Amino acid sequence: MAVLDIVLEGDPRLRQKAVRIRQVDASIRKLADDMYETIPVAEGVAVAAPQVGVTRRLIVIRYVETDEDDEDAEGEEITYRLANPEIVRGNGNQVGLEGCLSIPGWVGEVPRFESVTVKGTDMENKAVRVKASGYLARIFQHEIDHLDGVLFTDRVEDKETLKFVGDDDDQEL
Repeated sequence: MAVLDIVLEGDPRLRQKAVRIRQVDASIRKLADDMYETIPVAEGVAVAAPQVGVTRRLIVIRYVETDEDDEDAEGEEITYRLANPEIVRGNGNQVGLEGCLSIPGWVGEVPRFESVTVKGTDMENKAVRVKASGYLARIFQHEIDHLDGVLFTDRVEDKETLKFVGDDDDQEL
């Protein structure tokens, strides 16, 4: 497995609609494995294939769910590797802070569904449905947006909430 480079805003691949995957094969599984390894190195929780320069409809989610009541407790790792994911149902509304590995240092408040049902194909070519709520629902929506060439900054309704929180004070978006 390899750690992949993250494509940054301005790269045209981030704005393209990613190509549907006909069948999950060894090359797609390897890409998913490499994306999985890339996530913690990039200090993220998920990545979409266009973010590593591959315009295919593939997302990988890898984050540790923590107990808000017990900060010292070890959380459970939540992992999804989905080809051709799509949101088939969304309910409720939430507004929350988001950032993106492809737009380092920037955050903004983004409206999303509170819960979603996502369908896709797993790495064994089986159809799957995932019901997600809260933070996981936000992650799915953010990553699926990448597959359609949409960045979180496109979804920020109140541009006043868009802030640079990185190391370099002179960053412009």
